[in-house]
Amino acid sequence: MAKQSRPPIRPAKGPTSTLSTPLKRSSQPPPASANSTAAIPSAPTAQASQPVAPQRRSTYFEAVALYERGLEALQRHDYQVARETLESVLRLYPEEKELQERVRLYLNICARQETERVATPQTVDERLYAATLAINGGQYDQAIAHLRLVRDEDPDNDHALYMLAVAHAQRDEPTEAVAHLERAIALNPENRGLARNDPDLEPLHEDEAFRSALEAPPSAPKLFDPKRRPFRPKSAR
Repeated sequence: MAKQSRPPIRPAKGPTSTLSTPLKRSSQPPPASANSTAAIPSAPTAQASQPVAPQRRSTYFEAVALYERGLEALQRHDYQVARETLESVLRLYPEEKELQERVRLYLNICARQETERVATPQTVDERLYAATLAINGGQYDQAIAHLRLVRDEDPDNDHALYMLAVAHAQRDEPTEAVAHLERAIALNPENRGLARNDPDLEPLHEDEAFRSALEAPPSAPKLFDPKRRPFRPKSAR
């Protein structure tokens, strides 16, 4: 039996070898290897990943210190000092918006407390305080009412007499104003210097009796006789 001949083994046809074709430049960068540092993205820094806190103004801590002094006065129930201190925060540091909101809250508390305190003053100090608020608010009739009670209880209270002079001067009553001022100066000569520079007494600057009271030499305070009632002008009764 004759052997069959096998066809010769030929190499299989396939794609052309890359070695036989020229290399083409690719526009894409080559893939980075595992050890390549260029392929590892850098970790974001803390400054880039977190919002930067706003910088405090140089006056912030001064405003806070003044605000805290106002709160301390409020805790002591010294409402006038608390109010004046907190109002200075609003006036001196208008740029501190968040702090001003708290200040206004406590100012409302001061106002309520002062109103209750002024409504029914019982002592000399409370009446003087109520009269001061009334004069500052332009309520001169109310101030005079409080001050008359002080004068009746303490006729030699030069502070009350001086305030009566101010209230009458603001009501354009020079006769009564000068009479109270002269009495206040007689009790305390320091009131003469105070009256010279007091803008509340400007309505009296053209009054001859007022100028005479300020130019008169200091006199010693008169001794108070408890059995003798002090002279009071009719309009001040």
